[in-house]
Amino acid sequence: MVTLLRHTPDPERVVAIAARVCYSPLTIAELDQELSDKEISDLISLLLRQGHTSPLEHVSFTFGIEGSRAALNQLVRHRIASYSQQSQRYVRLDHFECVVPPAVAAVPAAAEIVEHMRQETHQAYRQLLDLGVAKEDARYVLPIGALSRIVATYNARSLHNLFTLRCCERAQWEIRDIAREMLALVRDVAPRLFTKAGPPCETQGICREGKMSCGRLARIKAAQRVAAKDGQDG
Repeated sequence: MVTLLRHTPDPERVVAIAARVCYSPLTIAELDQELSDKEISDLISLLLRQGHTSPLEHVSFTFGIEGSRAALNQLVRHRIASYSQQSQRYVRLDHFECVVPPAVAAVPAAAEIVEHMRQETHQAYRQLLDLGVAKEDARYVLPIGALSRIVATYNARSLHNLFTLRCCERAQWEIRDIAREMLALVRDVAPRLFTKAGPPCETQGICREGKMSCGRLARIKAAQRVAAKDGQDG
């Protein structure tokens, strides 16, 4: 689950001001007053088209994210960000939850095995604590699927990189779902900044996965050809 907690107010205007100040003789206050909505749209479109994305670093977005340790361990590999994660060293997990992959949940026998292991692990964890073992040591028996919580802050440029990598079909399912939720949330508040964000097959018409490609680019191009043909016929 992903929540957009806070973001820079009027982020698209901030990016446009940052872009214009480099080349304008006007004061910053004058730029803020004179930039029209169309100029903001044109500037952002130009920045994204030319790859001049450093002005995007001036706006930030803060998310509350819940996911497995497996997924959040992938998330924190995006280093240009700030993270604060629930600590298994200090928080006693008396009733921890586990994230169950959909492929496992779809097979009742497999789901039963996972639930059995969660209960066994929970019992072992509690027994260690009851024996006086510190939480920071008892946590070593906790599974990688244990639910965790994190607050994460990114600038818009870093988010573009995250969406390029993690919205791809080749990304692991949970981090992909998290990234797609994040993208939907930022598009609601800054659609022009993120209109070109997402996997390269959607945004650039290319795929960098080579032989490991999921084949989505071919399907996108086929759909585009059908749409173009229908348009000509109409």
